[in-house]
Amino acid sequence: MNYKKFFLPMFLATALMMLGSCSTKNVAYFKNSSSVDLEPSRMLYDARIMPKDILTITVSTSDADAAIPFNMTVPTPLTQGQRNTYSQALLQSYLVDNNGNIDFPRVGQLHVGGLTKSEAEKLILEKIMPYMSKTETPIVTVRMSNYKISVLGEVNRPGMYTVTNEKISILEALAQAGDLTIYGVRNNVKLIREDSTGKKSIHVLNLNDANLINSPYYYLQQNDIVYVEPNKVKAQNSSVGSMTTLWFSATSILISLTSLLYNILKN
Repeated sequence: MNYKKFFLPMFLATALMMLGSCSTKNVAYFKNSSSVDLEPSRMLYDARIMPKDILTITVSTSDADAAIPFNMTVPTPLTQGQRNTYSQALLQSYLVDNNGNIDFPRVGQLHVGGLTKSEAEKLILEKIMPYMSKTETPIVTVRMSNYKISVLGEVNRPGMYTVTNEKISILEALAQAGDLTIYGVRNNVKLIREDSTGKKSIHVLNLNDANLINSPYYYLQQNDIVYVEPNKVKAQNSSVGSMTTLWFSATSILISLTSLLYNILKN
């Protein structure tokens, strides 16, 4: 059998089919950017505190002793041989419960769920002022310690990413994940989101449309999941790849059996 005549046409046909299926019309982002009104996007995004968020809260005062009751610390143990020593203490973090509450020193329970960082800072400041002297002007700083998002599917570096500045857009998230692969579907990106009540929702984002900038889903919330599905070419190639492996294995076995039978019958 002339194997070159058998396999070469098959290889060329497969290559041509793959090249013909690859289209650049849905690869470019924001193709209609010149015709989109970006005025609605003029806003500064501020994340809102959600249940299960971990908050770091710092109270600063001119009199260091005045802030001590509100800056609870946790010593970090270090094991050295048979003894336990402690490193520099870390600030106590606060886990927001399912009702959006935290327990803050001296003040007691505070409802911070649904508030922005600045709104939470203002609330805490109001609650601690009765414990301060009239000449004291404390500064309250609230940070979210566990702000993270996940990017899955047809991207170059899928994974979970921590957001240090508590603000990230869909484009920035994809950039951290190394951008979409050539097989990623740009006009059907899925955003999976959970609200403060635990309700999940799925939203479709079209990266080809510049109107995405005006979308309420342009900025990602903490714990958002972004999924980029593969296009038909990738799905077909995956299916063809597994079937081709099986086909070649079966063909190899048949050729071996045929050769063996030929040698037996020949003798």
